[in-house]
Amino acid sequence: MELENFYTYAFLETPSFPLTLPQGIASQVVLINGTQLSAIVEPGISLESCQKNDAEIIQMALCHDRVICEIFEQITILPLRFGTCFNSQTKLLNYLELHSQEYRKQLAKIKGKIEFCLKLIPHSLPETEAFTEKGRNYFLAKKQQYQNRQNFTIAQDTEKQNLIDVIRNVHQLPIVIQDKPEEVRIYILVSSQDKILILEQFLNWQKACPRWDLSLGDVLPPYHFI
Repeated sequence: MELENFYTYAFLETPSFPLTLPQGIASQVVLINGTQLSAIVEPGISLESCQKNDAEIIQMALCHDRVICEIFEQITILPLRFGTCFNSQTKLLNYLELHSQEYRKQLAKIKGKIEFCLKLIPHSLPETEAFTEKGRNYFLAKKQQYQNRQNFTIAQDTEKQNLIDVIRNVHQLPIVIQDKPEEVRIYILVSSQDKILILEQFLNWQKACPRWDLSLGDVLPPYHFI
């Protein structure tokens, strides 16, 4: 009888060397080989059975990311969304066969590449002391305060845009930007051998953005470029 419920972590070209397969959600993951593509899966896992348990869902999501990162350290992979499942091995293999050309192109595009997440958290303009002026001087002080805030915001936006331009145009690196008022995330795609370049440039980026707090995440699979 064929096994059911193949929780699937990633697709990859069928490897020519043995992989070290990590522990998954409940057991060790396995490699299912197709003709040209393979899949990292864990049989017998049904996401639906855990939907009512938020704590378990969180643990499964963390495990999902951990497995992907451990495999990615060994070989180029296409990481899949959390919760990707196939009912049977036959359906999984048929899917790999059907999408073989598309996924192999994506794998070739990201081969030897890694992703960094650069976070920018905006500073707030320091609070000014309460006004003691009265009459016309009070309104002039309020006007100056407003102008200071405008200037600070413009300078902050300029720093952010200059940083984006440097990464994209000077270093010529592909980026994906998620810009929100409370935080800006810049995902950067680089070759594995350029990892040191990013770490070195990070110090320069910090100096160039005094109105922002910058942080650089760990190396990740290129989630945002596939």
